Amino acid sequence: MKKGQLTMKRNRNGSASRSAKSSQVVHVEFAHPKAIAVAIAGTFNDWRPESTPMIALGDGRWRKELVLPPGVYEYRLVVDGEWMADPLGRETAPNPFGGLNSVLKVN
Repeated sequence: MKKGQLTMKRNRNGSASRSAKSSQVVHVEFAHPKAIAVAIAGTFNDWRPESTPMIALGDGRWRKELVLPPGVYEYRLVVDGEWMADPLGRETAPNPFGGLNSVLKVN
């Protein structure tokens, strides 16, 4: 997926409250021994990986803490510029580009 192709659908719940009271902390973790830069792009950030870089923990481990209101979100990891589904994601959904998005549910 290229930067110009970011026309995917938004959050499925559409009208979720953005108040801090109902938001929850979600931790996303990823491991890749040779990754130089990892980010997350999804319905929660308008598919903009530059707005949600992951933090390098060392030894090829990456982590990001997201604060999200309840809802269902689709996302992909961007590893050194390559878009991919989260290998640790429990659910996936097909995307309009023939690939899979990872699905994150926040209660």
